[in-house]
Amino acid sequence: MIAKKIRAVATALVLGMAALAVSTMPADAAMRSAVGKPLQEALTLAGSGNYSAAMTKVKQAEGVGGLSAEESKAVKQMKEYLAAKSGGSVGGDTSTGALAKFNSDWNGRRYREVIADEEVLRKAGVLTGNAQVVIAQAYEQLGDYRGCVRYADNHSSAGAEMLKRGALCAFKAGDDVLSLDMAIKLVGVAPSTENWGQLLRQAERSKQLSDPQTLDIYRLKLLTGNMTGADEFFMLSQMLIAARVQNEAATVVDRGMAAHLLVDQRAQRLAALAKKNAADETASISKALAAAQKAPKGDDLIKVGEELVGMGRFADAVSAIHAGIAKGVADPDNAQVRLAVALYGNKQKPAALSALEKAGKSPNSKTIAKMWSIYMRGH
Repeated sequence: MIAKKIRAVATALVLGMAALAVSTMPADAAMRSAVGKPLQEALTLAGSGNYSAAMTKVKQAEGVGGLSAEESKAVKQMKEYLAAKSGGSVGGDTSTGALAKFNSDWNGRRYREVIADEEVLRKAGVLTGNAQVVIAQAYEQLGDYRGCVRYADNHSSAGAEMLKRGALCAFKAGDDVLSLDMAIKLVGVAPSTENWGQLLRQAERSKQLSDPQTLDIYRLKLLTGNMTGADEFFMLSQMLIAARVQNEAATVVDRGMAAHLLVDQRAQRLAALAKKNAADETASISKALAAAQKAPKGDDLIKVGEELVGMGRFADAVSAIHAGIAKGVADPDNAQVRLAVALYGNKQKPAALSALEKAGKSPNSKTIAKMWSIYMRGH
């Protein structure tokens, strides 16, 4: 697509420059014969493919001296015309020539030249984000996938297409860590449902995920529209039931049924179980909170806070989780994530993002925190 755009620009310049060049030949009163005649000869030579000789004629016209504004314009237009028509073999110092050479190198599969053309484009002032994506593709075509990833990462300001290319190259390199890193950056720039899906699938492949981390991945699947069917609704519901977060489990089941994905007898049994468990949880939450407050460590308070989030009692959840963290917990990263989710639900987004910044003691924890951060920033 990018190469086609460059070709379209070059084609337009070829046609435009030719027309402009013809309009400024000696018949124009503002054009002296000493300037107009070699330009006319240049046009004829270009038509026969003799671009070097044509450029010599242009330089002859340019060397006349004392060029009027009209004559200078005609010389410049002819240079651009020759650069475009020759594919940058002459007039490479012009913006048109730089683009034409870049396009010609890509079409000719001279990928190392494409990479080297970056400096040519920069000097000509036409190094665009689209051109940078093509350069990343050149690394890919050479089989230098890590070089492609490095280039995409260093030029991430080129936008989503660049990061998509980097993510693809990381996948081709067989590097899950690089793939995950590029997928996170891509979602940060372009948080579409599709890009979220790619990121969450990549995150699921991470080694040594804890149960809370896997649960957070599924929570984010639900929030970003990436639950792919009944099996994933069953999975998330059952994980929540096993984690003793019963009201949240009931909410997930309700959503699956509303989406007409949980419809069979198994779903009906799951719904009945989730409803009963949620009622029991609601009835016993005050007792559970009191017991957790008396415990020597804060882990039970973190769990009660997670349950309170599932009930929509965000302010109470924030208080419980803060108290749990103060006592000390076995999994401080998960505690910070739980705090962030509670704060976010309580409409305290800046505090939630601050809590997530503290949840990065392990690579997997850092990934979970980054994904929650991206989601919260965008909602």
